Amino acid sequence: MDKLIDIRCALHRNLVMVVCICLCLYFSYHLIAGHRSYSRLSNISYIAQVKGSDLDSLIEERSLIEKKVLMMRPDTLSADLLEERVRLVLGYKLDSELVVISN
Repeated sequence: MDKLIDIRCALHRNLVMVVCICLCLYFSYHLIAGHRSYSRLSNISYIAQVKGSDLDSLIEERSLIEKKVLMMRPDTLSADLLEERVRLVLGYKLDSELVVISN
């Protein structure tokens, strides 16, 4: 009878340890390869960095376009910008200019 009690006590102690080891393995697996893992976090951080640099370039491009729009308004019309746009959109050129077409 004493042996049976000793076996039960040993089984209970080992069962707790086995459950703890299983929980540790479960959480370790999900830390490494799960949906919210460290590798996923580093990938998302890299994507955020790339998108941030894209955003910076788009903000700079937008500010340049806003400056050109401001210069094209009737109250602040720039003659140089107007001439540049006429040449680009309508294809006008001066008589002294030479047009080179390349493929």
